[in-house]
Amino acid sequence: MKREIKKYLFDIKVSIDSINDYLGSDRNFFEYQKNKLLRRGIEREIEIIGEAMSRILKIDPTMRIQNARQIVDTRNWVIHGYDKVDDVIIWGIISKNLPELEKEILQYLDL
Repeated sequence: MKREIKKYLFDIKVSIDSINDYLGSDRNFFEYQKNKLLRRGIEREIEIIGEAMSRILKIDPTMRIQNARQIVDTRNWVIHGYDKVDDVIIWGIISKNLPELEKEILQYLDL
């Protein structure tokens, strides 16, 4: 695997770790929803994840990461559709999709 791809995979891992740090162990949707700073921080990390995935796919379009295209699309939606970002959808991504993505990333990084 190219060094550049590993760097982007590591960036994704760092953003996932940051989201987990922001939320802590007491994950509460209603606390998330009413904390604008928390929401914006998590949205930024999702943007970073999507941008890193986009760069990976440009280098190696055959990279096998489940939902890679949807990850890039989510980044675009958060950035360009900022006024239509839905907290429920973001929470679903945090709760369901990020743990799955983290497992895949860890396998590639051998961590």
